Amino acid sequence: HHLLGIKRYFSCMLNNRIAIGSVQFGIPYGVANTSSKEVSNSEISNILTYANSVGINTIDTAIAYGESERKLGDYGVSNCQVITKLPKIPKECSNVLSWVEGQLMESLSRLRLPRIYGLLLHNTKDLSTSKGEELWSAMQFLQKKKLIHKIGYSIYKPEDLDTFYDVFLPDIVQAPYSVLDQRLASSGWLDRLFNAQTEIHVRSVFLQGLILMSKIERPNKFDRWHSLFEKFDLWLEDNNLNAMQASISFAINDPRITKVILGVDNLFQLKEIMSSVNIKAQNFPEDLSIQDTDLIDPSRWNLL
Repeated sequence: HHLLGIKRYFSCMLNNRIAIGSVQFGIPYGVANTSSKEVSNSEISNILTYANSVGINTIDTAIAYGESERKLGDYGVSNCQVITKLPKIPKECSNVLSWVEGQLMESLSRLRLPRIYGLLLHNTKDLSTSKGEELWSAMQFLQKKKLIHKIGYSIYKPEDLDTFYDVFLPDIVQAPYSVLDQRLASSGWLDRLFNAQTEIHVRSVFLQGLILMSKIERPNKFDRWHSLFEKFDLWLEDNNLNAMQASISFAINDPRITKVILGVDNLFQLKEIMSSVNIKAQNFPEDLSIQDTDLIDPSRWNLL
């Protein structure tokens, strides 16, 4: 009985490392989203009620995700750690602080929250503009006012950290990371962030659904990486795993990673994810990790 309790405790700890990505709540998204419409309110309610019951308490959203924030506010997320992201700062913005504060207050009003856990920049590009320092100071100011607990930014490649980390020291970094895209680790940044006690939130663990697709489902334009996918498939077969189990295990069992953000658009999907959480995959093939941005950077896929 005691052992069961311990087991349950650890499984709850792992669940706690999952963050619900809510982009689909507001806009159709992802290579595998065939329904091309956002998630209904009743489905959102099912997803969040279930998430809450299994100990998931982090939700990742953004001001740019259409109606996502309002839908979360309608459901009621006061017992969750909500992280949202600022949109791109308008070119003609003359008072950066009042713009940031305005964005945050509107966001809090939609979410129906007095404060949020995290506010991130969608993109570090804004930091390299003439408004970069003002933008960051505005976020720090609102953090001091206790409207935000942690600030940070989302990156697309580890080199973004080479440029900005020392100048704008983040509490949270959100980055892509998957079995195929291990740049965060191979660049040395995963260790460095972990040692600095920066929260590391990883996204794209399924590479927008590509990793989960069977050979038949995968669009032909990815055929040039056929041998890589084949190697992965064989390894999965040998280890009696499916792609979802391996992808989640890869990220969630890495002690350096604080949160694994998983985009969900229906309850069935979330249940499927949860049934994979406690499966521990080991000894991933070394050569699955690839540096080819044509494959691991989804923004390049439409060029293929």
